[in-house]
Amino acid sequence: MKKLSRFRPLAGLVVFSSTLLWSQNPSPNNAPAAASTRGDAYFNYSMAHIYSELAASYGNRAEYLNQAIDYYKAAIKADPNAGFLSTELSDLYVQAGQINKAVSESEAALKANPNDLSARRILGRIYARLIGDPSQNRVREDMVRKALDQYEKIVDSAPKDAESWIMIGRLQKVVNNNTDSEKAFQKALDISPENQDALAGLAMAAAEKGDLTAAASLLEKANAGNANPRGLAQLAETYEQQRDFKNAAKAWQRALDLSGGNPEIKRALANALVQSDQLDEAVAVFTELAEEEPRDLISVLRLSQIYRQKRDFANARKFGEKAKEIDGTNLEVLYNDVFILEAEGKQDEAIAALRQVVASTERKTYLPQEKQNRILLLDRLARMLRANEKYDEAIQTFESIVSLEPQAAKDMRPQLVETYRQARRFDKALTLADEAIAADPSNRTLTLLKGQILADSGKPKEGAALLEQALEKEPDLEIYLSLAQVQERAKNFPKMQSALDKAEAMAKSSDDKIRVQFLRGAMFEKQKKFDAAEAEFRKILALEPENASALNYLGYMLVDRNIRLEEAYQMIRKAVDQEPNNSAYLDSLGWAYFRMDKLDEAEKYLKMSLERLSKDPTVHDHLGDVYLRQGKVKEAIAQWERSLVEWNASAEADRDSTAIAGVQKKLDSAKIRLAQEATPKRKP
Repeated sequence: MKKLSRFRPLAGLVVFSSTLLWSQNPSPNNAPAAASTRGDAYFNYSMAHIYSELAASYGNRAEYLNQAIDYYKAAIKADPNAGFLSTELSDLYVQAGQINKAVSESEAALKANPNDLSARRILGRIYARLIGDPSQNRVREDMVRKALDQYEKIVDSAPKDAESWIMIGRLQKVVNNNTDSEKAFQKALDISPENQDALAGLAMAAAEKGDLTAAASLLEKANAGNANPRGLAQLAETYEQQRDFKNAAKAWQRALDLSGGNPEIKRALANALVQSDQLDEAVAVFTELAEEEPRDLISVLRLSQIYRQKRDFANARKFGEKAKEIDGTNLEVLYNDVFILEAEGKQDEAIAALRQVVASTERKTYLPQEKQNRILLLDRLARMLRANEKYDEAIQTFESIVSLEPQAAKDMRPQLVETYRQARRFDKALTLADEAIAADPSNRTLTLLKGQILADSGKPKEGAALLEQALEKEPDLEIYLSLAQVQERAKNFPKMQSALDKAEAMAKSSDDKIRVQFLRGAMFEKQKKFDAAEAEFRKILALEPENASALNYLGYMLVDRNIRLEEAYQMIRKAVDQEPNNSAYLDSLGWAYFRMDKLDEAEKYLKMSLERLSKDPTVHDHLGDVYLRQGKVKEAIAQWERSLVEWNASAEADRDSTAIAGVQKKLDSAKIRLAQEATPKRKP
């Protein structure tokens, strides 16, 4: 008596939930069973649940499983149109390890009555369970065919059975019959317009076609009412594919609310908040994760990274140290210090820190993962050295990667060529490019680099011819963009326009379209068609209001013409806020301050620009103008002399005769002024 009373509340709950199930799963032809029959079904379904719960509590005890199976059969007999009963019974057979018995019983039932849809549902479900794991490329196509055969026969007899159409859609998807899969999901949706599984299936089909907007819309509809964490996660991931991280964060938040605080969903939410620039909210979520699990390395490290992004370097270091306490050998943790130093503008210290990390990975022999980690670190170190004009060290570091792993030569050749190019050693860069192309003729990057190097060294026609030959073999967006840049160096703007038009026709993504618009804006600016140039940059900003490159270029263009200075300043300031260590953006900001007659600020940002890239003749020219207006004539002369040195050392295609003449004129005038100031005045 004691044991039976223990299950009375459960029985009541099951009867209530089963009532809901019957109300939500009417028979396919919408004809309800007689009341007494329905009542019998309720009772037997409730008892089946009681015994299946008992079986689960006592390690799948056979006597309870058999009782549950018998009650399911009785429920199905009372209401054969309730499809969910067959589904649950088939799952119970699998749980009980009685698959063969289920198959033989169902086949016998079908032999006696080929229209027994319950038996077909049990068979179809069991065959579907035996398919294997599609994600691991382990699929038994014979089981797919058997399952499909059962469900297709079900819909032949019961064409309004939405759940069977959904199973057909899933099975067709497993064997990549995408068209038939989509048709089946659409059939289910026609029968049941709010069916979540049908909407999710169609969303998957839309996503695979590249229509992420339609996929998101379908998933929003699927999760509008009775949402669940899995469906919301699918919606969030679709938004992430669209790079719509704000809506992704909203979907993850809904999933989290329904999941009871699932830590993986919480982590996904935090990452989406970071991606959507909701940094304070991301800090709150990662802080929760770190408090719930103090040894959670990922959350502590992410907090350090977010604070670095917020330029709160004290907290960035605080959480960086906590991450080291958790795992001081983790390469990502050690590398975090390098990122913080870079963000602070301490480039030499960042390089020194990375050298220490690289040194810590040195071994006499390497396991495969150790070698891969070391290659990644060496590659990053080489790029940092190159970005900071330490070209010889960068070359040595790239070469050390090839010594460590000869198979890496294919990836390192373009990096070595680019390093020689940036060092303005164009003859060596061209020789190495030819050698690399001979060793790897199909490497498109090397061909693009050679075309640029030819333009750098005053041979833009040869560079253009090389790229045009490549286009004859294979029309390609990247080659058209590279050709446009080469034609720009040749000042052949009609051909540049033609290359950009062809690139635009091939551009599919918004990122590719923005690249074309940016180059077109630059082309118009160089032709002094300022209104047309501004229109192109405005197009970019309409698509991406925070695009730093467009903000900087348009802002500088206005500053250089000394117009709309406040508007220009705000645009440049936004760009610098996004990339505080970008030399070009710092120069633009310094030049804006100069135009606004804020000379101390102008000097500060122009010096910062030169700390990051010391060989830009334009920045030296700008700083010379600042010094002259401050009355520092000697310092101005030094900057203009350095500007001329850098102009003469620059690529031939980059030399601007008008700018050079302007610097020379200012230099000559300043020297005369300095001589006059040094000459003692005669007394009258």
